[in-house]
Amino acid sequence: MKNLTKSHRALAAAAVIALPLGLAACGDDGGGSGGEAKLTLAHSYTEDQPQHTCGAEVIKKGVEDAGVDLTVEIFPASQLGGDADRIASVQSGDIDIDIQGASALAAVYEPVGVLDAAYAFPDADALDNYFTSGAVDQLKEDFKAASDVSILGAWSAGARQFTANEPIREPADLDGLRMRFPGSPQFLLNAKALGAKATEVAYEELYLALQQGVVDGQENPIVNIQATNLVEVQDYLSMSNHQQNSNLIVAGPAYDDLTDEQKSALDDAVADAVEQMPGCVEKAEKEILDGYEAEDSIEIVDDVDTEAFSEQTDAWFRENLEGDSLAVYESIKDSQQ
Repeated sequence: MKNLTKSHRALAAAAVIALPLGLAACGDDGGGSGGEAKLTLAHSYTEDQPQHTCGAEVIKKGVEDAGVDLTVEIFPASQLGGDADRIASVQSGDIDIDIQGASALAAVYEPVGVLDAAYAFPDADALDNYFTSGAVDQLKEDFKAASDVSILGAWSAGARQFTANEPIREPADLDGLRMRFPGSPQFLLNAKALGAKATEVAYEELYLALQQGVVDGQENPIVNIQATNLVEVQDYLSMSNHQQNSNLIVAGPAYDDLTDEQKSALDDAVADAVEQMPGCVEKAEKEILDGYEAEDSIEIVDDVDTEAFSEQTDAWFRENLEGDSLAVYESIKDSQQ
């Protein structure tokens, strides 16, 4: 997925920059009647990925069906900038709602990135439980205080898996492999905790880097592996499930300017999307994996020693994380007791 050029992003931003200003008329006392307000919702995914079809579109439909004089305009595929650019735009009010990975949000509040720590959550249900049990409340408050951005909800967009030209079944199998990890601090910490040698390569350049042998392997959710055709340049898909690929739904200052009725409609729409996402991701992944097996396009390794990986990463994070980041990690693990 390519971002728009700088000039195109500027034009897109110019088209929506005035929108949040219209929300001020709604007031925040629950009794505003400033007419219809429009929210912009941005994300980096293609229109056929679950984050769009079962995420952004569900939020849009839920809000607009509520009949509270509120509409949502979606800008997919990084049309309004990459992750690092968009969180700044959410803070400034140029984008109202964004779907972001926790690691990208760490640019404005570092401890939130710990949500993406390797094996922090054993599965999508554990992540959902953390966000619905109240255990996340302190993190949400601290994030809001640091960034003036609200976390409305979160889901797992599937577990991240390893691909390489040899199987990865245990931590020792990563020795000597040049594994591509995203360049955000939490992902690089994950590489260390997993025992991998991290090599930074842009997502858009990953296929070519694998094809040319610049890197030996990589890690991504199955839907991303499929979207970039990585099975064409990798021999093994090792089902390590080493990280729940988090998506947080965040909202900037416009959220605080909504009426209580509009806030409730938006909150309910986000909750609906959060509820639907696991089924959508599971269906998409099953279709992809069934296709791989039918076409024999890549060998699927399903006997990965995830317990060995999990024990290793847990010990590493408890020893190396500090302060608020360690507190977040411990709160995640405590929520699973």
